Amino acid sequence: MKATPLSNCESRFLLRAIQERKRLDGRQCYDYRNVRVSFGADYGCCVVELGKTRVLAQVSCELVPPKPNRPTEGILFFNLELSPMAAPGFEPGRQSELLVKLNRLIERCLRDSKCIDTESLCVVAGEKVWQIRLDLHLLNHDGNIIDAASIAGIVALCHFRRPDVSVQGEEVTVYTPEERDPVPLSIHHMPICVSFAFFQQGTYLLVDPSEREERVMDGLLVIAMNKHREICTIQSSGGIMLVKDQVLRCSKITAVKVAEITELIQKALENDQKARKEGGKFGFAESIPNQKITAFKMDSAAVDTNSVEEQAEEIIANADPPSEVFAKPILHTPGTAQIGEGIENSWGDLEESEVEEAAEEEGESEAAAFECQKMETEDTGTMRETKKDEPIVLSNSEEEEVVILEPEELPKKTRTQTNLKQENPSKRAFNKRRKKKRAAH
Repeated sequence: MKATPLSNCESRFLLRAIQERKRLDGRQCYDYRNVRVSFGADYGCCVVELGKTRVLAQVSCELVPPKPNRPTEGILFFNLELSPMAAPGFEPGRQSELLVKLNRLIERCLRDSKCIDTESLCVVAGEKVWQIRLDLHLLNHDGNIIDAASIAGIVALCHFRRPDVSVQGEEVTVYTPEERDPVPLSIHHMPICVSFAFFQQGTYLLVDPSEREERVMDGLLVIAMNKHREICTIQSSGGIMLVKDQVLRCSKITAVKVAEITELIQKALENDQKARKEGGKFGFAESIPNQKITAFKMDSAAVDTNSVEEQAEEIIANADPPSEVFAKPILHTPGTAQIGEGIENSWGDLEESEVEEAAEEEGESEAAAFECQKMETEDTGTMRETKKDEPIVLSNSEEEEVVILEPEELPKKTRTQTNLKQENPSKRAFNKRRKKKRAAH
């Protein structure tokens, strides 16, 4: 990890504050940050928050052949990942010195302490055993990664349930959670790491150092212990010399902190199990929505409804009288109207100018129709006179006697065509006069 080094001014400020028994977040020297545990929807998934340091743990399992030297024991596999999402200084895909040290410490804390009964993970000796894999992902880095990772690891292992199996001869049957209830792991104790930071060659001591305090510390002491006051592992780094009294004092502080954290873990597991049985909200479904940026929470306030009527009468008395309501809307411009609540529909009403124009158009159309009728009567009289003068032609053929008469409908068609030709100019003139009047309006 390539952390940005603190300037001389910042380093001096932090060391001066530590000498005066003060910390940047307001804690005392031996105070631990708040620990918060939340579970996922599946068994074996949890997120642990130690202050602003967050670690996600996920446990999985599968049936594999056992190791040749341990044919009756299951396999435990631990993996911690540091991604650039947690801190810009972490490089992806690279095994840094810090990552190797943290992985080894997790293995010593959880595997070498024999907190999990590996013999209970055997299904068929020498053939099939359960391999339990614990993946730890650092989501945010604000100091003391090892403590948060150890808490997340043991919580996820306690919360995990493996599928139930049955063996009949050489046949192994794995049951789904719907067929049989999953089986929890057999855990003997809960080892938890507690870190101590030393400054000025062991003169000053801080519990649970933050990220800025880790940059200026001279050495680090990590003690893993369970609630029975049994030390599971201990590691010192930084090259400082510690005397016996300092180690004993740190172990006493560790015993107190481990007892508190173990009680918190057991309560969290019990609450989650109770919520799952009752069918209510549990895990991330309960914890995540309250952290949304768009979620506004307000405390419920009691409403006094005793004097509501009096207040309503007072408001009505002091209010201004209502404005006048017009039955019909006012038309500000020609051709506009208004339809609304409590107002009559005026779209069918016409203005005076439009009424006059319509009357004039009707008069002109009637005059044009009268002229057309007159012309039709004159044409009919002319055609009748022509018919009287025309002779009837008879055929002289001996085979057939055919009388050829001109049809009476032909003059009608001629008259209709004549009327149409005479009617078109009158209509055009009428349309021109109508357009001029509209343009004038």
